[in-house]
Amino acid sequence: MAEEMQNENELDLTTDATEAVNAEETAEAAESTSAAEGAETSEGESINANAHWYVVHTYSGYEMKVKANLEKTIENRHLQNQIFEVRVPVQDVVEMKNGARRNVSRKMFPGYVLVNMDMNDETWYVVRNTRGVTGFVGPGSKPVPLSDAEIKPLGIKTENMSIDFGVGDEIEVVAGVWNGTVGIVQRMDFGKQSATINVNLFERETPVEISFSEVRKV
Repeated sequence: MAEEMQNENELDLTTDATEAVNAEETAEAAESTSAAEGAETSEGESINANAHWYVVHTYSGYEMKVKANLEKTIENRHLQNQIFEVRVPVQDVVEMKNGARRNVSRKMFPGYVLVNMDMNDETWYVVRNTRGVTGFVGPGSKPVPLSDAEIKPLGIKTENMSIDFGVGDEIEVVAGVWNGTVGIVQRMDFGKQSATINVNLFERETPVEISFSEVRKV
């Protein structure tokens, strides 16, 4: 009898210990999940806050090639949430040639490209090592972002909207021509404050760019 009671006590102790371990593991898992979710939220919220416009110096005549090469690298390396826009500012001018007037577009800053990005080691390396780029504009090797006063004459919007969706999320268009359309976000452009989704147009999937202000997360 005493032996049976001892065995039962040992069984109870073993069960209690197992339950305690399981409870501890569950609590640790929940804590890790919560921390990961918090980190993800913080990262999502920091996308806009860390985005600034930087000036990149290029070889003469390579401005458009640098833009195309960098945009291709961004797509291949899935950096759309870190490098948002590459721009070569141009302006329309009237040119006289052989007695005739014509409107032409000229680069405002030959030898320079503007990049809207979250500056970190990876994005710096990608931009700096793009073919045709000779470096960032700034003292020494430290890139310096443009101020609001410096980019205002370029017609670039600096105000970022607060959004709760990203690439891969399903959104609904709530205004404009595509009102009521639902689609998956294919690309985010924080410089233009817009998202690109695919819509069914003439029985074909066609990418359409929609302003952040005209969509909401489903």
